[in-house]
Amino acid sequence: MKFNTKTIHGNQHPEESTGAVMVPVFQTSTYAQNSPGNHKGYAYSRGKNPTRFALENAIASLENGTHGFAFASGLAAIDCVLRTLNPGDEIIAGDDLYGGTYRLFTELFQKYGLSFQYVNMDKPENVVNAISIKTKLIWIETPTNPLMKIADIEAITKMVKQINNTILVAVDNTFATPYLQRPLDLGADIVMHSATKYLGGHSDLVMGALVVKNNKLAEQLHFIQFAAGAIAGPMDSFLALRGIKTLHVRMQRHCENAMFVAQFLSSHPSIETVFYPGLTNHSNHEIAKKQMDDFGGMVSFRFKEDTKTAAFSFLEKIKVFTLAESLGGVESLANHSVTMTHGSIPEEERLKVGITDSLVRLSVGIEDIDDLIADLDQALSK
Repeated sequence: MKFNTKTIHGNQHPEESTGAVMVPVFQTSTYAQNSPGNHKGYAYSRGKNPTRFALENAIASLENGTHGFAFASGLAAIDCVLRTLNPGDEIIAGDDLYGGTYRLFTELFQKYGLSFQYVNMDKPENVVNAISIKTKLIWIETPTNPLMKIADIEAITKMVKQINNTILVAVDNTFATPYLQRPLDLGADIVMHSATKYLGGHSDLVMGALVVKNNKLAEQLHFIQFAAGAIAGPMDSFLALRGIKTLHVRMQRHCENAMFVAQFLSSHPSIETVFYPGLTNHSNHEIAKKQMDDFGGMVSFRFKEDTKTAAFSFLEKIKVFTLAESLGGVESLANHSVTMTHGSIPEEERLKVGITDSLVRLSVGIEDIDDLIADLDQALSK
């Protein structure tokens, strides 16, 4: 199937007992058994639930994987990946990460004996040069949050596997979605999503997902999902399934609108820098063209007056855009990274990578572009 058809039909089937086209919400914790251990494939919903199982199959199809797993949040999905490691193992991650990921790494798993290196993944050799005998996992975000850096997934994976084929490569594909890039096809071992964002698409659920191809790895992740219990509930799974069915048409408009927004901001006299991989002056624009089918709906920018005052003035004036956490919904959102999504990262670390006081991140929605540009124009006016 082509991708647009997969969002509606990929690994998705009418419910067997009734023929319901949309899989019902199986709001149940347990299932009747004919005799001990003899059941219809479902025993207890922490292990398997029909609504969640349908969603997991659908997400696996979109990423060209064989096994999908849905969790209570994106961070719960990352937590599951890290639980495959042992004390003393090392993770190499990008230096521009979602603040919640950084917090999970440094304030939780570092205490349990894992170590982390943060490198600029703009160049694959930076990753390779950081590898040691302790390295067990490469954690890639691309595009990154919030600076929209692009990492070459295929090049990094090839170089890492040549050094040590047992090192896992995981990609946070939240910003791009499988509509724009499919990391498993580029050699990665694990794809992670905050399904709260574009997969759900309507700002009405919190969920995470993992997709893999390797059977042994899938067994390990499923055991951790079952044993640790951070599963997605059936109602959220139903909402995510519904959201996925329109992913392709939503992403088309997100990408179109974001390009217009990025171009408008680039020409505005009060803006210093615009971060968007679709712009030709983006440092890794050519890599983005190579591995992505379009450039996504996320745009960040920094004011010439690099102060919180400049950012707050803008954020307090917006009317169509909404000042709020999160991203990827049909509505346009604006975010001040320093005080919101990346508030848990120490100032010194933020400034090293360029997350400064005036940085604003936009999640460009699917509204009429004329209304979005007019809102930005009036909010930027003195």
